[in-house]
Amino acid sequence: MTDAANEQVCRHDLIQKTGWWQALNPAIYLVSVLPLFGVILLADTSFWLHGVVLATAGVILLQHAINLFNDISDWQLGADVNKRDSWVRVFQGDTRPVLQQAVISAIIGITLGVTVLVVSGKYWLLLVASPMVILGYLYNAGSQPLSYTSLGEWVTGLCYGPGVFGCLYLLAVDELTPRLLLGMITFACMAMALLLSHQPPQIDTDRAAGKQSFAVRYGETTTIWTARYLLLTAFMAFVGALWLSGNWLVTLVFILLAIAAAVFSFATVPKPKTLLLSSSSIFIGTLLAKIVTVAS
Repeated sequence: MTDAANEQVCRHDLIQKTGWWQALNPAIYLVSVLPLFGVILLADTSFWLHGVVLATAGVILLQHAINLFNDISDWQLGADVNKRDSWVRVFQGDTRPVLQQAVISAIIGITLGVTVLVVSGKYWLLLVASPMVILGYLYNAGSQPLSYTSLGEWVTGLCYGPGVFGCLYLLAVDELTPRLLLGMITFACMAMALLLSHQPPQIDTDRAAGKQSFAVRYGETTTIWTARYLLLTAFMAFVGALWLSGNWLVTLVFILLAIAAAVFSFATVPKPKTLLLSSSSIFIGTLLAKIVTVAS
């Protein structure tokens, strides 16, 4: 049997072993949920919670669409040779159903977002949201997607900082505040840290496919340390935002939980799931502290 045939057999075996739940990888969607927690923690006035939750659901659907488009791009460009949680593998190498799901998810996500803006009357947020949706599409579109260039990490930061958190915050709070800026820095850095934590195991395949990821350009060690420092910067920025909110107890809870998570991230190699789960624990714990202080 030739090397090409061997590779095809191995590729088929990997496809067969991939289930839809493995491809879905639910924990990865926490990166779209955490900005919602951030808005709740920083907003000092009552706001349309249901609208912000619906907008967050739209963001999750858009993230899902982008993940599907990314799997298609990586499959076609050869960057996912060792990637077992690809949606294309679920459909045994057929990209058509993956593309259909991506388009449907994107349409529903955009519809949810626009509906929330129409009901709230904040049409001007489209000036911020629309370019971010376009960037999300260009992240995986064409023969040379943005994710394959040195701009990939910056696009991710823009989409989750000013894009996701910025729009959710402005949907809830009708003013530009220093907390908005610090929140955008928080979730931009957190999203970039998450992206970098994905990259070290894929250096060889990304380089072979011509993908100029941060890890390909700077190596595994620099990528790991950069992910750690980005996560630390995210925590520090949000501490500043909480401090400006004036709730010292909530700020203290966040600081203590963030210190524990930072120590863990510096003691181990950052992984996507552990990074997201530890960050989620911090925000959930802090949110519970705010609920207790408000109720008492």
